[in-house]
Amino acid sequence: MTATAPAAEATVRKSSPGTARGPRRRTGRLRRVGLPYLLLLPALLLELLVHLVPMVIGIVMSFKELTQFYIRDWSTAPWAGLDNYSVSVDFDAPVGKALLHSFLVTVAFTVLSVGLCWLIGTAAAVFMQDTFRGRGLLRALFLVPYALPVYAAVITWVFMFQHDNGLVNHVLHDQLGLTDKPSFWLIGDNSFVALLTVSVWKGWPFAFLIVMAGLQNIPRELYEAAALDGAGMVQQLRRITLPSLRPVNQVLVLVLFLWTFNDFNTPYVLFGKSAPEAADLISVHIYQASFVTWNFGTGSAMSVLLLLFLLVVTGVYLALTSRGRRTAQ
Repeated sequence: MTATAPAAEATVRKSSPGTARGPRRRTGRLRRVGLPYLLLLPALLLELLVHLVPMVIGIVMSFKELTQFYIRDWSTAPWAGLDNYSVSVDFDAPVGKALLHSFLVTVAFTVLSVGLCWLIGTAAAVFMQDTFRGRGLLRALFLVPYALPVYAAVITWVFMFQHDNGLVNHVLHDQLGLTDKPSFWLIGDNSFVALLTVSVWKGWPFAFLIVMAGLQNIPRELYEAAALDGAGMVQQLRRITLPSLRPVNQVLVLVLFLWTFNDFNTPYVLFGKSAPEAADLISVHIYQASFVTWNFGTGSAMSVLLLLFLLVVTGVYLALTSRGRRTAQ
């Protein structure tokens, strides 16, 4: 009995540090796991404050008859129910017809802009894969349109598109003789071409940057083996480059689509508050419906409809791309 007591006490002494060390280990593990989320909490709160709160307020405003008479205290505006939405989607009425026209113009503009940005950016990135003298300088020059502030870049294009002394008319009409007379680029049907030109000019370097980063992950051995098998540049592009870039292109096209469809700065700086009918993008149209006509309820309803459309398109796109990725695997 006396011999077993010291042994039991020794066992308790040996086990007691382990039992104390267990909670300490769990506490340290919780600190390591929770510290990144704790550091992200201020940014998350600010993000919610900047985006979520205005979005909720905009949704509430879309159900109110909010005009210039209730600007001082918008909460006192009477409820309109779904009247603002019915007015926006009534395509036989002037408001709905104008919104539908703006939507179709925005869709055409987005498809052309995203397609050209991706095509030019991919071609430039593939061209830059080969080493040659001055490649670093050329890469830096390619990124200049993306690095410039939007307002400075678009205002420069405004001067270039001037009718009398603009650089575009000087080159096309005076030097090359491609037009019979100087064109009006900021009004009329040519405004769509001007808007598309500026959008592609400032958007393709982003595609170039993303595709060039994706090309770095493709092993050079694949191209060497394909060259030994007799595959040309076009076959290598079809069989190696484009399939390997599929995950990158899926994200790139989605980001470009969302940026271009919601672009407000480019048409606003290029045309001002009232864009021409040929370049009436939906972002500027909603701005005009809200801040020019002072009908914030209808403008908020249009914004909510635009948000729902983008959510549906994004969800369908992600579902299709994820299904295609699983099929390819």
